[in-house]
Amino acid sequence: MKKIILLMGFICINFMTIDAQDKDKEEIKNLLETQRQAWNNNDLELFMEGYWKSEDLKFYGKGGVIHGWDNTLARYKKAYPTKEHFGTLEFVLNDISMITKGAYYVLGEFHLKRSIGNADGIFMLVLKKIKGEWKIIADTSS
Repeated sequence: MKKIILLMGFICINFMTIDAQDKDKEEIKNLLETQRQAWNNNDLELFMEGYWKSEDLKFYGKGGVIHGWDNTLARYKKAYPTKEHFGTLEFVLNDISMITKGAYYVLGEFHLKRSIGNADGIFMLVLKKIKGEWKIIADTSS
């Protein structure tokens, strides 16, 4: 009887963990969809709300590592100065995996359709739940 109770408890804990991970992944997907829509509406400020507003934010791209939210925003403004540069963004999410409780990584692709020339690439994001919200704390895009 004791073994059955322990087994049932173990099964319940596993289901609760799976449900929590499913919820986390859905919230992360929603964050990225909000970013995609903001990008497609040329709303860089809303797009940037998905990032951790901290000097500890890291963005790693062709130009090297950029530190901080303000510097990341400035980088986006410089690289995408007009509506034609923004184009239409689509994401392909290839993997969302938990690193530890409250932290995940996302592997994906971006596809930017633009009149000035399309841009495609890959990314890896690290997200952390901060004050009850998922935020990108590190972004590697190329």
